[in-house]
Amino acid sequence: MKINQKSYAQALAGMLLLIGTAFTSAAIAQLKTDDPLMKINRETPVRINDLIHTRLDVRFDYKKRYLYGKEWVTIKPHFYPTDTLRLDAKGMDIQTVALVKNGKNIPLKYTYDQLSLAINLDKEYQHTENYTVFIAYTAKPDEPKHGKYKPAPDAKGLYFINPDSTVKDKPVQIWTDGEPENSSAWFPTIDKPGQKTTDEISMTVPAKYVTLSNGRLASQKNNTDGTRTDTWKMELPHSPYLFMMAVGDFKIYHDKWRDKEVNYYLEPLYAPYAREIFGDTPQMMDFFSKTLGVDYPWNKYSQIVVRDYISGAMENTTATLHGTYIQGTSRELADRYYDAGRSTIAHELFHQWFGDYVTAKNWGNITVGESFANFGEVLWAEHKYGQDVADDHNNADLELYLENPEYADKDLVRFHYRKTEDVFDPVSYQKGGRIVNMLRHYLGGPAFYKGLNIYLKTNAFKTAEAQQLRLAMEEASGKDLNWFFDQWYYGAGHPLLDISYKWEEKSHTQTIYLKQTQPGKAFILPMFVDIYAGGKKERHQIRMNNQSDTLSYQLAEKPQLVNVDAEKSILSQKKDHKSIAEFLFQYQNAPLYMDRYEAINAALALQKDATAQKILILALQDKYYGLRLKALKSIDPANSNLNEQALPIILKLAKSDENNLVKAAAIQVIGASKIAPQQSELFKAELKNQSYAIMGASLSALADIDHAEGVKMAKTYEKGSTDRLVSAIIGVYGKYGQDTEWPYVYKNFLESNSRSKILVMKDFTGMLERLKNPEYTQQGVTVIKDFGIRLKEYGFGAKAIEDLNRIKEARRQMNDEASVQFITRAIEEINAAK
Repeated sequence: MKINQKSYAQALAGMLLLIGTAFTSAAIAQLKTDDPLMKINRETPVRINDLIHTRLDVRFDYKKRYLYGKEWVTIKPHFYPTDTLRLDAKGMDIQTVALVKNGKNIPLKYTYDQLSLAINLDKEYQHTENYTVFIAYTAKPDEPKHGKYKPAPDAKGLYFINPDSTVKDKPVQIWTDGEPENSSAWFPTIDKPGQKTTDEISMTVPAKYVTLSNGRLASQKNNTDGTRTDTWKMELPHSPYLFMMAVGDFKIYHDKWRDKEVNYYLEPLYAPYAREIFGDTPQMMDFFSKTLGVDYPWNKYSQIVVRDYISGAMENTTATLHGTYIQGTSRELADRYYDAGRSTIAHELFHQWFGDYVTAKNWGNITVGESFANFGEVLWAEHKYGQDVADDHNNADLELYLENPEYADKDLVRFHYRKTEDVFDPVSYQKGGRIVNMLRHYLGGPAFYKGLNIYLKTNAFKTAEAQQLRLAMEEASGKDLNWFFDQWYYGAGHPLLDISYKWEEKSHTQTIYLKQTQPGKAFILPMFVDIYAGGKKERHQIRMNNQSDTLSYQLAEKPQLVNVDAEKSILSQKKDHKSIAEFLFQYQNAPLYMDRYEAINAALALQKDATAQKILILALQDKYYGLRLKALKSIDPANSNLNEQALPIILKLAKSDENNLVKAAAIQVIGASKIAPQQSELFKAELKNQSYAIMGASLSALADIDHAEGVKMAKTYEKGSTDRLVSAIIGVYGKYGQDTEWPYVYKNFLESNSRSKILVMKDFTGMLERLKNPEYTQQGVTVIKDFGIRLKEYGFGAKAIEDLNRIKEARRQMNDEASVQFITRAIEEINAAK
């Protein structure tokens, strides 16, 4: 992706909305137009020198957390003669800078300010001349920085994980992360996406460890001191931010695609599940190669899972790096379906073409990488799992973008931003992916994929921007696409589309009124309108060019349904004024996931209406598990009439649905219903289910029936529990546990990932309101405070303050003045954090 920390946080923010936690876009800090940083034109950096080849020889000091490096970097002037070289080099100690000439190192004069290494060459070089500079240096990622370089924790470039083995059962690892411009924290380089270089990296490491880097493993040499030197060679050019190293105790599962290596690096615990986690990779490589008409362009493809990764994943050339959330045992993976992990595997692989093979010329054009990788997730879902899964994935990303109105002010291609990391946001990812999908629908698949083929072949191993994409699509389709790129790539926002209808019986005329209600310009919207009448469907192609358009059709009889944007491909926020009867017809007759999704949403707003209830009853039995889940999680439990109809169906789902998540959700609904006490045997039986989701739901349901028995039963599942079952245990203890259960809750909450924290946050904070030991309460408050500060700019700070104020009031009523004061200080720290 990189699944950047920012995009990951936004996805978590979206999860807050999905699970009903109070969260508003107003909580997200919005950029001010008078910010001086927003007035800087972030143009493509001038290319004075070009990287040709980078050779590194590195070794590590685990105790000090140092990298000792030697570099030989070969460079030539881009065009104009120059006698100087400037390299990015962040937070290093520089020992030697020399020109390599005739086998000798000739010292060069230089200045260094902890950010940039300015070197005076021995003469003026022409663009036809290469020269090689040798640099000896030490990278110190964990030492306090002085001067201009002040890296954030997720921008250190080089990471030592548990290097002194102080954390029991945690592996010792080293890994790097280069995007956007953090590779220069572990080797001097011209750290810009517009640069491309071949490379050779030699790593000297303890012989017991495995290494991974870009390209092929060219050699391994055992040394007399118990170390081994592995040399990796990357013989095709790629950008410095895509360089990577990883070192640790990994087991390698060897796979292949055609004649190329495909390898999966995992901790020994998860090595037996390597094929279940990553096994679709060769099939993906084949599918993407055939679809794009460009075979996977590199010599190998490896994927590695590391601890404490600061983001989601990173598409290093030939060597993608993943966070631990992607791995799991067979039981854990059985509950995941096309989840964030599986979609990330597709996303990062698609980057090997869009981002690595052809790289964004500058960060303002990151859409040619991230938007396509996001689209790649949908493309793979269509092929592997079917149209409903792909459309669900597509819509979830659209909603994530639409739920944050502040992003409507951002262009997809942009040259004004506060810092580089800001372009890694839902505009570049989620909105951009929808724009690529919209372009596919507009051009049609054959022309669209031909355009991608032209784009990739024309710009192979080079850099590109959105204009090159436009030219390739125009060449393939023969259509002028300036209007499309002007409004979607070089403009901001999206249409707010209002659709209303009128049937004139006398003239047998169906009129459709289309209005764009967003301020500013109207969008050009080519789309299809399907009219269902007399047992037939007629499709009409239209193009909305104005703020308001009126369409009229002469028909033999009143239609049962007029379906505007029948392919559901337009990126818009829609108000569709259909009757609930028309939505019922749409649910039963229109072909797409989004047709049923729209009908369910309309019904959820009218749950007391008999026709709406019919839609919801049908939705509980939908062919696609995602819509069954939506209905299960959305039906109002206070609606007695609807629940009388729904409960028998939900009970059936709880007993026999083939999808683990649906079955678990149905058990949760039954557990909260009036018939829960009569279903205790069902819940007990499902505690033996192999699905952690189903076990967790059953445990929660039993605890809701008998609190004390539920807590007692939860204790029997503490040992060896993972993922969803741990969340369920925390949920039970959070609602019904006491101080004796706090150590388990605290330990496992600390160790859980951000997604899991959000899912159990309500129960976790509720427990803090009633614990008797103030020390325990203050432990939990510290965790909430730290979580809020770490993700403050994405809205979690405001949510943390809201939770802390509620806990504070409860502790005040318990006369726990120490905790009241402690919480007050915690809130002050969140407010003060930048």
